[in-house]
Amino acid sequence: MIDNLKKILNEDQDPKAIEKITAKLENLLMSNEEVGYIAVQKKPAVTIFPDSIVVTNKRIILCKPKNLGLSMEFIDYDWDDIAGSFVKEGILGADFTFTTNSDLTHTVDYLPKNQARKLYTYAKEQLDLLKNPKLTTPIVEEVKTETPVQEVVEEMQTEEVTHFAELMPTPNDVIRDTEVEASISEEKGLAQLTQDELFAKLQNYKKLLDNGLILQGEYDRLKSEILKFL
Repeated sequence: MIDNLKKILNEDQDPKAIEKITAKLENLLMSNEEVGYIAVQKKPAVTIFPDSIVVTNKRIILCKPKNLGLSMEFIDYDWDDIAGSFVKEGILGADFTFTTNSDLTHTVDYLPKNQARKLYTYAKEQLDLLKNPKLTTPIVEEVKTETPVQEVVEEMQTEEVTHFAELMPTPNDVIRDTEVEASISEEKGLAQLTQDELFAKLQNYKKLLDNGLILQGEYDRLKSEILKFL
């Protein structure tokens, strides 16, 4: 605690008063309680037994010497019990006042202005922490693991082909088959016609040849087919 006091006792506090207060505070502070600031009263005349006010991270402590400085009275209030605080500056110093939730008012007068300001600043910070507590909630990221999808491959039995020529027909085979089927169907149709109908059909082919709608070779082939049945 002494090392911490060296950082905050920089406003010309009375060394003797600080020494008495720190000796008492060693037995008064709770676990994890740290002194934030100490302000010591300084009246215009000689102040033999000044009042002091101590602010920690847990409470406000009023220190009032009694019995000519042989004893000291401590009055403390938790920050939860404090309703508000303010500073009133005058010509010879400043007054630090705080009120409690039970409508009690306490004032320490004749404080050096710099000490009163720092006292008020620390009190304001503690009251703000009560109103807006900083919650540090650890953020746990959920890691999603993807389950590998197994691909199912169906095996199909295939027939091995060794002679592709047997499966794939050639263009000549296709043309030949078409001509055979056409001639067979034409022969069946001509066999059912009478001679007059066959003669009329031959005349129609001759007209197609004369008009250039069929070639001579085609006409000769059709003519030879009809002549078989005449």
